[in-house]
Amino acid sequence: MTTENTYVSITALALATDPEFIESVNTFALPVDSPDLNLLQRDGATAVIDLAMQFADRGYNCDVELMSQVIGRLSDIQVRDFAMGTHNAETFDTYWNMWLYLVRIAPDGFVAPVACLFATLAYERGDNELAYRALDRATVDDPKYALTILLRRVFGSGWPAAAFAAMRLELHPKVTAGIFEG
Repeated sequence: MTTENTYVSITALALATDPEFIESVNTFALPVDSPDLNLLQRDGATAVIDLAMQFADRGYNCDVELMSQVIGRLSDIQVRDFAMGTHNAETFDTYWNMWLYLVRIAPDGFVAPVACLFATLAYERGDNELAYRALDRATVDDPKYALTILLRRVFGSGWPAAAFAAMRLELHPKVTAGIFEG
């Protein structure tokens, strides 16, 4: 992947402050003490794949409720980690556009997971400046978000993007098994 010299905006769009959209996202947030946590994690993982398929077909004209479902479910670490491993070389552009759009519409309190996901794609693409800007958005949303802190260390270490991608792909089957076989 190569870095493009065009500026990519990751600032919030109006939908991020729409009260109805915020309420919808909140209804999909996963409480860690839910007795149905694994079922809800499966729902979140499936929603990520469904939304990526919609993005591949429709671009930004996707189902708003499905977008709010994905953003809300990403509040769960397992769903977020599943989402991190879902793209490959063939689907990279679809996920790039999807995470970019979702980071711009995520309401306050839900930005960090999406921004971290987008940051990983920017890093893999070789756009370190954009990756750090995405991490900055995550930090503003949640200064103690563990993945933001970890990614800053990884990106700052000079670890090759290809090695990061390989690690991400290696972990994905384990996360998937934890969600779908748990």
